Amino acid sequence: MAARLVKQCTRLLKEAARLTPASSPVGQLRLARVARRTLTSSSHFPASLNPVEKEPVFTPYPEPQEVDQLIEKATSPGELLELVGGSHCLHQNHAVLILIQLSRLLSEKPGDKVSLIQDVRFQQLLHLVNSQLTLVWHGNLVQLLRSLYVLALPQTSHELRSVEQEVRWRLRRLKYKHLAFLAETSAACMQERGSGDLLAELVVQLDRRWAEIEDSRTLIALMVKVGHLSESLMNHLEDKCLELVEHFDIGELRKVLLALAALNRRSVPLLRAFSYHLVQKPFPLAKGTLLDLAYAYGKLNFHQTQVFQRLAADLLSHLPSLTLSEVAQCAKSFAYLKWLNLPLFEAFAQHILDRAEGVPLSHLCNVVLAFARLNFHPQQEEFFSLVHRKLAAGLAGLPPALQVDVVWSLCVLQQVQGAQLQAVLCPKFHTQLLGGESRREQGTFQKLLHINATACLEHPDYAGPFLPASALTPRPTALDRKETPLQKGLQDTLKGVLGSADKGCFAVTTQYGWVLDAEVLLDAEGQFLAPRDFVAPHLTQPAGTQPLPPGAKRLAFLRWEFPNFSSRSKDLLGRFVLARRHVQAAGFLVVDVPYYEWLERKSEWQKGAYLKDKMRKAVAEELAK
Repeated sequence: MAARLVKQCTRLLKEAARLTPASSPVGQLRLARVARRTLTSSSHFPASLNPVEKEPVFTPYPEPQEVDQLIEKATSPGELLELVGGSHCLHQNHAVLILIQLSRLLSEKPGDKVSLIQDVRFQQLLHLVNSQLTLVWHGNLVQLLRSLYVLALPQTSHELRSVEQEVRWRLRRLKYKHLAFLAETSAACMQERGSGDLLAELVVQLDRRWAEIEDSRTLIALMVKVGHLSESLMNHLEDKCLELVEHFDIGELRKVLLALAALNRRSVPLLRAFSYHLVQKPFPLAKGTLLDLAYAYGKLNFHQTQVFQRLAADLLSHLPSLTLSEVAQCAKSFAYLKWLNLPLFEAFAQHILDRAEGVPLSHLCNVVLAFARLNFHPQQEEFFSLVHRKLAAGLAGLPPALQVDVVWSLCVLQQVQGAQLQAVLCPKFHTQLLGGESRREQGTFQKLLHINATACLEHPDYAGPFLPASALTPRPTALDRKETPLQKGLQDTLKGVLGSADKGCFAVTTQYGWVLDAEVLLDAEGQFLAPRDFVAPHLTQPAGTQPLPPGAKRLAFLRWEFPNFSSRSKDLLGRFVLARRHVQAAGFLVVDVPYYEWLERKSEWQKGAYLKDKMRKAVAEELAK
C-alpha cells in the first residue's frame, strides 16, 4: 500500500513539474521539498524506488560573481556607474552595493554628490532598488539607508522614503547589531531630515532589547548617539555598563565618562564603579586620557580623592609635554573639582612663565580664574607681572563678561590694579551689563558689585569711577535662595541668645554684593543694641538715623556650608575669602560659623553657648589689636 502511495505521489509531482515554468527555480525547490517530505513520511517502501533526485542545497547568499569584485575594487564613481546598463546582469543587492560604494567614495565631496544625483544611471540604480526593495538583505538595507543619507538625497525623494518605510517595517526582525548600526550612523541624519517617526521606533526597539548588547563598543556607541533621546534607554545602558565595567579597558572607561559628561548625567553608581577600577587597576594613563578624565570628573562634579591624587601625580610627570591650552584646561578642571594640589598648581604657574612670550591671553585668563576659585597664590612673583603686562594690551579686547571675571579674580587674589578697576567700573562699560535677566548675566552683575566693593574698601587711593547708587540695589533672585538647615538653625539659636528678634538683623543685604546671615550690635559694655536704630552705611537702603555710641561694635555672622570649602579641606574657596575680607574692611567683627563646628553641637544649649563663645572671641581679638 505504501508503494502504491509513493508511485501515485511521484506521478503527480512529475505532472506538476511539467506544468511549472522552467524559469521558476523557487517552484521547483518547493516541489522537491514536498516530495522529500512525502517520501520520508513512511519508513515502509522498497529501497529500489528512487522517485526524486536529491534536493539541491539553497543558500540566501549566492557565490561571489565578477560584478561583486568589480564593485569592490572600484576607485571612482565613473567605474561604478559603467556597470549600470552594461553586459552585467545586476540584481537588487548588486545595485545596493553600488550605492553603498558610491557613498564611501563621495562622502567628502559634496559638489560631486549633486551631479551624481542628476545622473541617469544613478536614477536607474535607485529605481532598480526601489522596485525590489523587499528582497534586499537586512544588512544591506541598513547600510543602504545610511548611504542615501550620506549622498544627500532630497527629503522629498520617493526612493529615500521607501527605504525608510521598509526599515520601519523590518525593525522588529533586524538583529540588534543592525539596530545599533542605524543608531550609530543614521540617528543624527534622521533628526536633521525630519524622520522622527523612524527614529522614535528605533529608540523603542533599542530600549526593549537592551539585554542583547554583548560588547562594550555597541554600548558606548548607543550612549553617545541616542542615549540623550530616551531616559529609559539611558538607564538600561547604564545598567549594562555596570555589568560590563569589569572588562573595560582604560579607553572604554574614558569614552563612557566623556559620554556622561557630554550629557551632564551624574550617574553615581557608575562613577563609583569607574573610580574603583581606576584606583585598583594599574591602567597606564596617557596624557590625553588624564586630561579627559579630569574634565569629565570636573564637569560631573564627582569627588573621589584617590582618583584626584592619581590624576595629579600622573599629570605632574607629563607636565613638560603639555601645551598651554592643555595646562589651562587642566587647571580649569581641577578648579571645578575644588581640588588644590599645591605641587601641580605651582608647576602650572612655572610652566606658563617658561613660555611667557607665547602664552595667549585667553589661556592665561582661564588659569587666573582657576587660581582665584581655589584661592591659590603662586610663589612666583613674576606670574602676576606677566598677567598685568598681558592685560594692559589685551583686556579691552576680551568679551565683557570675561573682562569682569578676570578683574574679579584679581580682586580675589589681591592683585588688581587701578587701571583694571577703571576699565570695568566706567559707565560706558558697566551700563551694558546692569540690565541682564539671565542667570549668567546676574552673576556678572554680582561680580561687578564685588569689584566695586574692592575699589571702595581695599583701594583707598582709587579715585573712581564707581558704580552708581541705583546699581547697588540687590536683585530679587539674589535673595530667593532656599534656606539651608545651617542657616535656619543659626538664626533660631541666635534669636534665643539675643532674647528678642529686635536685637539683631537677619539676612542683611549689603551694598557690597554680600548677604550677612545676621548682624548684631554691641555697646561698650557688651550689651545688645537694636541695629535698626543706628546709621548703617553698609546697607543699600538708609535705615536708622542715630550715630553709633562710642565703643560700639558691629558683629557679622557668616555661615560657611560644606560647598564653600576646597575638597577635603577647611580652606575657604576664593569667593568666600573675598566676602570675609570685604565684611571686615566694612568695619564688622566677623563671627565665622563653619558647618563642621556647628554639626558637633547637638543640643540648643550647646549651640547657644557656642555662639556666645564665638562673639566673645571676636571682641577679644579686636581689643587685642
